[in-house]
Amino acid sequence: MTSSSSGPGNSCHYSFKILLIGDTGVGKSSLLVSFISNHLVDLDLSPTIGVDFKIKHLTIADKKLKLTIWDTAGQERFRTLTTSYYRGSQGIILVYDVTKRDTFTNIADVWIKEIELYATNHNCVKVLVGNKADKESERMVTSEEGMAFANEYKCLFLECSAKTRSNVERCFEELALKILEVPELLKEGSAPAKRNILKQKQDQRANHQGGCCS
Repeated sequence: MTSSSSGPGNSCHYSFKILLIGDTGVGKSSLLVSFISNHLVDLDLSPTIGVDFKIKHLTIADKKLKLTIWDTAGQERFRTLTTSYYRGSQGIILVYDVTKRDTFTNIADVWIKEIELYATNHNCVKVLVGNKADKESERMVTSEEGMAFANEYKCLFLECSAKTRSNVERCFEELALKILEVPELLKEGSAPAKRNILKQKQDQRANHQGGCCS
């Protein structure tokens, strides 16, 4: 059904902005690095300072997609800096740690409220992700609780493990597939891609003209 590539490619059908949010230490950066690298990674990553982003190119449902994935800091002191990144996001991934209940309760108490305040796309697709699912003996939040929360807030739901890479790719791919089903997001996501293709054609035309005159 899906295939992925980290190469840049020549063009894409759609370009989507994805935001990773959640408390510090839940493994947002680890999930992202694991997804981008396509293999197991060292999970001893320093906390994100402010924001960071990475780009991933995917081919899903015969569509070439460019995902620009923004990894935000979970610390409260960076909150005013990161709120601007909600604007224009077609997809938002809310991450909690299944071994720390407070990171789960903060999804409702903090992060859902931030989406309501700052997200400009009210049809943006949300995915609730319970990370560190490999630590079953330390689990404090059940899968049933995560599913119930996701149903209440109309989110997709997955449990992942950045350590074992379980469901990591599926998380991002299902998000992209869902975005492709929303006409408003699809229309918005096509605009940057069309601009890039137009710019390429203009550059090619300029180069061609320059060659004729030289």
